[in-house]
Amino acid sequence: MTTEIILVFSILFITIILFAFEVFSVDKIAMLIIASLALTGLVEPEEAISGFSNTATITVLSLMIIALALEDNGVIASLARFLKNLHVLPLFLLLPVFMFITGGISAFINTTAVVIVFIKIISELSKRFNLPQSKLLLPISFAGILGGSCTLMGTSTNLIVNSVAKDLGAEKFSFFEFSFFGLIFLIVGIIVVTIASRWLPNDSKENLHDAYDLENYVTTVVISKDSNLIDKNIEDTFLYTNPEISILKLTRNKQITNAPGRYITLKANDKLVLMCDIENLAKLNDAEGLSVHKTQEKDKKRQVIENDEENKNAKKQDDLGFVELLILPGSILIGKNLKQLRKQTFQSALPIAIRKRRNIRNTKERLFRKDIDQITLKPGDRLLVEVPKNEIGQLYDMENVAILQEHKTKPSVNNNKRTISFAILLLVVGLAASGLLPILISALTGVCLLLLTRCLDLNDVYHRINWQVIFLLAGMIPLGIAMNNTGADKWISDHLLAILSGQSNLVVIGLIFLITMLMSSVVSNNATAIIMTPIAIAVAVGLDLSMKPFILSVLFGANFSFFTPMGYQTNTLIYGMGFYKFKHFFIIGGILSIILWVLGTFMLSTLF
Repeated sequence: MTTEIILVFSILFITIILFAFEVFSVDKIAMLIIASLALTGLVEPEEAISGFSNTATITVLSLMIIALALEDNGVIASLARFLKNLHVLPLFLLLPVFMFITGGISAFINTTAVVIVFIKIISELSKRFNLPQSKLLLPISFAGILGGSCTLMGTSTNLIVNSVAKDLGAEKFSFFEFSFFGLIFLIVGIIVVTIASRWLPNDSKENLHDAYDLENYVTTVVISKDSNLIDKNIEDTFLYTNPEISILKLTRNKQITNAPGRYITLKANDKLVLMCDIENLAKLNDAEGLSVHKTQEKDKKRQVIENDEENKNAKKQDDLGFVELLILPGSILIGKNLKQLRKQTFQSALPIAIRKRRNIRNTKERLFRKDIDQITLKPGDRLLVEVPKNEIGQLYDMENVAILQEHKTKPSVNNNKRTISFAILLLVVGLAASGLLPILISALTGVCLLLLTRCLDLNDVYHRINWQVIFLLAGMIPLGIAMNNTGADKWISDHLLAILSGQSNLVVIGLIFLITMLMSSVVSNNATAIIMTPIAIAVAVGLDLSMKPFILSVLFGANFSFFTPMGYQTNTLIYGMGFYKFKHFFIIGGILSIILWVLGTFMLSTLF
């Protein structure tokens, strides 16, 4: 083993650790990879940045833009809208229908965008017809992954594998090259998950109060000069008798009293720091002679609104409501905590609470611990905000944020733009599938047509594209080049050949498939594809076998990230909904992974 190979493996090992433990965001990790490879001389400067000009990277970027236009113009929602009429079906029929339609749409449209729309639809159906969300959300995520594996443009992983394999001398895939295998995987996946759905949890009965533990919501109340609370002891007011309201602090003439006693008499201009839930917040808003101002206990810079009457009138006009936001990868809110968000309110919304991927429970005693306000947002987390109901529509302008619970419908979509966008999608698919144009040129043509027909605002695209994925691809592609330059891929393949010597083709394909699947559960599926494709091709060449089954084993293995919530983006989002525990992915996803691994191994071995 040479020094260069040791360096490559060291960088690769550190990269896997950074990915697995989410030490940094993926775009930062990508930049570290590029810099490390260039500084160590493992790649030339031009090779270090070659990922940004790679055809797969540009194709993925173009397809992301098309997916944004399809979502904004209501195409995805229209394709799925008739699902609302299926609520009359029993669950054991409804679930496979939902999965099949999700998978079918995901074969041609970005899987994450499709799953997000289905999350909204299922949430609405759950509220209107009492359908169990927990029985449907994980299956549609799995179906989206399986459906994306049916065509070349279904996922970015497929494009990456095709691009890397082509650069290494393999024949490129056509649009429907592996659709037969993908369709079988989808059908088997639907059957397995439908049967295993009995082990999925039932919807909990918790409401927003329980989900967010809204005792953490701190409100500052100022007693106005005409309040009927003046000259009353605290114990004689609803602020004391209501068990859901706790008085944490009283400020009078700049004198602070922590945990004021019940015998203290209230005076005009007293400022009380209260802890309460949503229902009692509404009561405080409606109470005569009170001015409510949202703040943090330790934020002493924020001032009380001076004019009580103007504040009272404004509250009545605003008609405040609460909206739940799902944070998607690439959101500008990622990395910010409640303290930062409350200081810079966005879209007239006031952040109230953060719900992590795993439910965070904070007792009253923990409320003012310093680390509570330092909890930062990550993809898959949910944010609860308070916003005037007549301004909820503005939240749709936020980048990479999905509205899960809302009080008003999204602004109406232009029917002409919806029709044009759908026609452009069909054109892109038709050009790529027929072979008239490469998928890159087809996607770029689609983007240009969307811009020319004003179905897409490029300025809006800049803010909403998930640049983390683009930087991830741009950073991982040079790592694949470094493995080839130093002979690291050949070193691995030689050792694999020594192990696999004399083994049947079935065992060889099965091992490559299994290694890829296991790696994709820890590392991003795109990164796994870039690492494993050169190794698989080297093994195929060493055994003097056809490259195609080896390349497909990497393609499907990298996509099939079912048994952890971290391997695939949609699993992370579903995990963030709070219905599932890690064990649900591990058990149900594990069963599905084993079945697909065995099935895939036998099917791909027939290609020799």
